[in-house]
Amino acid sequence: MNVADLPTPCLVLDQDRFERNVARLKSHLNPFGVSFRPHLKTAKSIDVARRVMSGAEGPAMVSTLREAEYYASYGVRDLVYGVGITPAKLARVAEIQNRTGAKVTVILDSLEQAEATVAWGRGARLAAMIEVDCDGSRSGVASTDASQLVAIARVLTTGGVELRGVMTHAGGSYRAANADELAIAVENERHAVVSAAMILRDDGLPCPITSLGSTRTALAAADLSGVSEVRAGVYMFADLVHCGMGTCIVDDIAVSVMATVIGHRRDKGWIMIDAGWMALSRDRGTRSQAIDQGYGLVCDVAGTAYPDLLVLDTNQEHGLVGIRGGSGGVLPDLPVGSPVRILPNHACATCAQHASYQVVRGTEVVGQWPRISGW
Repeated sequence: MNVADLPTPCLVLDQDRFERNVARLKSHLNPFGVSFRPHLKTAKSIDVARRVMSGAEGPAMVSTLREAEYYASYGVRDLVYGVGITPAKLARVAEIQNRTGAKVTVILDSLEQAEATVAWGRGARLAAMIEVDCDGSRSGVASTDASQLVAIARVLTTGGVELRGVMTHAGGSYRAANADELAIAVENERHAVVSAAMILRDDGLPCPITSLGSTRTALAAADLSGVSEVRAGVYMFADLVHCGMGTCIVDDIAVSVMATVIGHRRDKGWIMIDAGWMALSRDRGTRSQAIDQGYGLVCDVAGTAYPDLLVLDTNQEHGLVGIRGGSGGVLPDLPVGSPVRILPNHACATCAQHASYQVVRGTEVVGQWPRISGW
């Protein structure tokens, strides 16, 4: 099947671009000798996972317990659940482990969570990592708070929970405006986990894993001394937000939404398509960047972007396509029935709207990879 023959709207994955993105990060990290734990929150597909994990059993990271159940059912055995644990979820973690044989490591950053995990988990083979804050952008124990780090670690280890190490996420790196600011964010991330690990080890506590990562910092890392593991997720697909940050270029974006022209409003300079916010998502992540990409950048059927042609606005099932304001661009001639592809602002949000990937090489459809949703 040719991509132009797909029913629309649908989610398209360009396998050549995907494979280049995967190879790019692997090549960058190889000289550092670190383990790589792909974050599978964007992919939500075992077909994707098998192409990015270092082995069939992982390691990998997930953002929902639904993902943990799903990947564990396919034999992935080393999973980190990357959202702070709550007591109500511990039974489900244990059930996944007991049913599949996987290890689902939870993360926590407080004595309250540690005590709840120990209280619930005696005999349940639970494992945990301590989340460390490296930039004030999210949760985590301050990497310099020795008393808190040690107290949490002691509660876990004396209570029978395996302490696997420390982890952090440099969410603040997404606000870095230039290479110098990004370099500072990258080093702050490394320093945070290494410092926290030293505090634990100096107190005689186990800390086998020092884990960090985001797509932006993983691709920019220049020194990973003391780091044992790197994580990244959206790198495999890329998106317009990351283009705006300089992490990738438009031709790296591997996912798009296939749509069809359904009409015109020539008086307004609009082309109407059958992909609205239900297909594209409401994400407007480029709005605060130097180049606002609307609800997505419009491409031809082969995935080549039309100059300054955007999805300007959306309704539930309608997209309004037009020329970027002030650009002087020219609206292409796209008759009713013409296929187009929309590159997403945020790959995670757009992919979440769909149940499968239509996998293409060039314009040939070569497969369909199912994906999951839910929590």
